[in-house]
Amino acid sequence: MDTPQYNTDIVRSFILWSVIWGLVAVLVGVIVSVQMTNPELNFPPYFTFGRLRPIHTNAGIYGWAVGVIFATFYYIVQRLCKIRIWSDKLATFQLWFFNATIIAAAVSLLLGYTTSKEYHELEWPVDIMVVVLWVAFSINIIMTIIKRKEEQMYISLWYMMAAIIGVAILYLVNAAAIPVSLFKSYSLYAGTNDANVQWWFGHNAVAMVLTAPPLAMFYYFLPKSTGVPIYSHKISIISFWSLIFMYLWTGAHHLLWTPVPDWIQTLAMAFSLMLIAPSWGSVINGYLSMKGQWHQMRDNYLVKFLIIGITFYGLQTLQGPMQAIRSFSAFIHYTDWVPAHIHMGTMGWVSMIAFASIYFLVPRIYNKELYSVPLANLHFWLILTGQLIWSISLWIAGVLQAGMWNAINPDGSLTYTFMETMVEMYPYWWARTIGGVIFLTGVLVFIYNLVKTIRSGEKLAPSAVTAEGRA
Repeated sequence: MDTPQYNTDIVRSFILWSVIWGLVAVLVGVIVSVQMTNPELNFPPYFTFGRLRPIHTNAGIYGWAVGVIFATFYYIVQRLCKIRIWSDKLATFQLWFFNATIIAAAVSLLLGYTTSKEYHELEWPVDIMVVVLWVAFSINIIMTIIKRKEEQMYISLWYMMAAIIGVAILYLVNAAAIPVSLFKSYSLYAGTNDANVQWWFGHNAVAMVLTAPPLAMFYYFLPKSTGVPIYSHKISIISFWSLIFMYLWTGAHHLLWTPVPDWIQTLAMAFSLMLIAPSWGSVINGYLSMKGQWHQMRDNYLVKFLIIGITFYGLQTLQGPMQAIRSFSAFIHYTDWVPAHIHMGTMGWVSMIAFASIYFLVPRIYNKELYSVPLANLHFWLILTGQLIWSISLWIAGVLQAGMWNAINPDGSLTYTFMETMVEMYPYWWARTIGGVIFLTGVLVFIYNLVKTIRSGEKLAPSAVTAEGRA
């Protein structure tokens, strides 16, 4: 049977731009962390924490994570479906429109145009651009799956379709707004309903952008990297359907102790706890796939990223449900514990899987051996170290913060003022900056390794070239 002529040019382009926007996200993240300890480095009106922080999160989510999703999905779908993508022209349009959308988002946020909704700060003209971009991507992926020549639907395709449909529904519902000027709109919802819809979107955006796609990558690239199949297809399918069903009910755990009705809060808390099972189904499936192959954690740099990445996913899905319990939420909510939790997921889980995926793809789509495996290992240890310094320091800071906020004198007055708690945070915020700089250094090593691979890497071995054409 002839190997289909896959479109790898679009994969190359999305890898390039996702890496660029990823570098921007981490660099801006380091800058805003420095601004926390050095307020004099805020330069109004544009280069302040309030303007730069949403650029950091949007570049990380929409530029880095979504860019990697576009690259890997276009690579994976062609091979699992044994067919070239449905429309090369639509994919090319999507590439250019993707960059136009990211630039429009960054400029509008820098100018202060924002809905103030977390992870959905973009105002309505840019919202429309996001919708057009996602529709173009969705049509191409879905039509490729419909036209597939391979009857079997591998688990990665299920996660891909869930992400495509889930993001479309979530984004459109939360974006419903009434424009009042070119860059200002008001939400179609009000008060408690607005908050409930926002966090239904916010937490499920984590599900459909930062969980389902990395799982699609993990299930594809782990067996390709190790040379052995996933332990159980049945576990992967059960985990998939359970995860998709349970995630949809968890958003209100962000709104515990608010005017949202108690029954909605309790429902979210219950489903958050149940979510541990399907999440760990994938973690255990990954671990069992390594049976007899654990030596590859030492010998195979790709496996390091993938297994440590899925481990952070497992830890994240234990910590998240714990935070959804009312008593614990009352203690740590609004503290630095929360950004530590978020970044363990984005830096430890999503980015680890994304780095592994790109390391797997670049040699194969450029037909070059990776320039330096030692540099890839150095990259791994730098980002792991940076992420742990960041997360652990802020976990400690969050507990200290919560304890000081809740400390009460015998007469019922607060023991500490808000400024006293701020002063105690400074050492931990400096640790966060140091961790961020180490992580940024790892990203620069990663980029250097990729550039050298593309420019001067040796030709890939024939066996690897042949394997590139297989599913």
